[in-house]
Amino acid sequence: MELLDALALPPEGWICLVGGGGKSSLMLRLTAERTGRGLPALAATTTHIGVEQGRSAGPLAGTLEELEAARRAGLTACAAVADPETGKLGAPPGEVLERGLSLFGFGVAEADGAKRLPIKAPAGHEPCLIPGCAAVVAVAGLSALGRPLGEVCHRPQLACALLGAGEETAVTPALLARLLTHEEGQFKGVGDPRKFRVLLNQADGPAELALARETARAVRTYLPGVRVVAAALRTRDYVKEVYAPC
Repeated sequence: MELLDALALPPEGWICLVGGGGKSSLMLRLTAERTGRGLPALAATTTHIGVEQGRSAGPLAGTLEELEAARRAGLTACAAVADPETGKLGAPPGEVLERGLSLFGFGVAEADGAKRLPIKAPAGHEPCLIPGCAAVVAVAGLSALGRPLGEVCHRPQLACALLGAGEETAVTPALLARLLTHEEGQFKGVGDPRKFRVLLNQADGPAELALARETARAVRTYLPGVRVVAAALRTRDYVKEVYAPC
């Protein structure tokens, strides 16, 4: 099974990725799955991504002219612009995102940053969702479980306030599920649970899968009906289990 099916993603529109623990890998997997089916897919960022990650998704397109040239040349591109201050790729103008969707029909945008940590809590200006996006996928790394919140979470002070926990508190499946589904956590700005998905990355073995199942059950006590997928995005058979609505 591919992630497009496991996550039950709409065939058109923007898919925004939030959280931590594998957003870039997920973006690359989803665009590769689309182009593997002979369908166009646009990668993008509304925050920042690494230059190498952007180029892996397709030719960089930061202007309308570059975007249209990329579409004529192939099935994929990455809508982003070089940011000399950070050395990364930043968000392109809104008109590029708008035109990009009309050209490619389907786009995947990293809409959050986590400083390479497995989980995060959003600041006031985060996430940077694209208005009218078709779906939001919250990503979390299972490597956070069992470790102190302060070590594995980007913006741990915000997470502690949100969860009523301390930075020394070990992350449990229940705690992770609350962070993922809280209206000030990864569910922030989504509004409609039907647009929301959760991907639990780093499910590399039986122990991690058991933790994924426990986390998925907790997620669905907070947001019943939400689809949760356990994956190991850096492995060949990357979709491990799907916890879908009955």
